[in-house]
Amino acid sequence: MIPEELLESHNALQKKYAKGDTIFHEGDLPVNYFQIISGDVKMSNFNDDGKEFIQGIFHPKQSFGEPPLFLNRVYPANAIAVSDCELFVLPKSSFLNLVKENASVSLSIIENLAQRLHYKSVMAAEISSQEPEHRLLKLFDYSITFFKIEKEADGYRIDLTRQQMADLTGLRVETVIRTIKGLEKKNEIKIINRKVYR
Repeated sequence: MIPEELLESHNALQKKYAKGDTIFHEGDLPVNYFQIISGDVKMSNFNDDGKEFIQGIFHPKQSFGEPPLFLNRVYPANAIAVSDCELFVLPKSSFLNLVKENASVSLSIIENLAQRLHYKSVMAAEISSQEPEHRLLKLFDYSITFFKIEKEADGYRIDLTRQQMADLTGLRVETVIRTIKGLEKKNEIKIINRKVYR
């Protein structure tokens, strides 16, 4: 996303979070820009029954939580460390100055936000109307494109747990497990060492 040396030149801090740590809470007013150095972060909500719905999972070199930062509105979801992670943390005022001074960074952020908006639109349509097989295949195919996953000998490896697949598609874990087995029988995917390959 933003080159590390540019973040460092604007005095971004490097902070470590342990797996399960909350980076910010739903309802917090944003004060920082976050970009991942290592590890993974998810943004999610919990309904009244405690069921989690994952809005997105973010990986190294990706940023998260920018829309509320630009809009000066509260976060619509929690950001939680999926694994031990290290982040660049840049105060809002420094981030906005960096964006104003660097046209290439502005374009990169616009492209990234547009990709996320497109993903949300695609998945919202899938979740509201499509069968589990279709939802999961759309999630896999979009993940391959969005995260620029490189093809391996066995195909494109989808690095999501069954729980994450369920939380991203609005399905139950049991449904995901059953559907994945069905997709394997139809040769739509491969399962190797419990990992899904498309």
